[in-house]
Amino acid sequence: VQLQAYGGGVVRAGGSLRLSCAASAPTGAIGWFRQAPGKEREFVATLDLLGRSLYADSLKDRFTIFRNNADRTVYLQMNNLKPEDTAVYFCAAKYLPVTTKAGDYTYWGQGTLVTVSS
Repeated sequence: VQLQAYGGGVVRAGGSLRLSCAASAPTGAIGWFRQAPGKEREFVATLDLLGRSLYADSLKDRFTIFRNNADRTVYLQMNNLKPEDTAVYFCAAKYLPVTTKAGDYTYWGQGTLVTVSS
């Protein structure tokens, strides 16, 4: 399975971005993780093929994960962005069951950089 993540960019604090992750084949779940400079990779959100979603508690009020089943693309809508959201965002895929642990995900995209300026 190959994953292509895109949609990152530079945005001012309070702005929005939508990230996309296109998968080359069906999987059980696709999740988003992020890694800021000098920090460990952290879970953001995940969505399984049955429509069940999980979010990091600190992000669930601002981020929404959803999918387009027709083209196997999963989106991450990020609203009210803050400078601390600056990171490289990765999408990753695994077979069921859905989890929030990066080590459980088998397939990874290349990452897309999100920079939020103050």
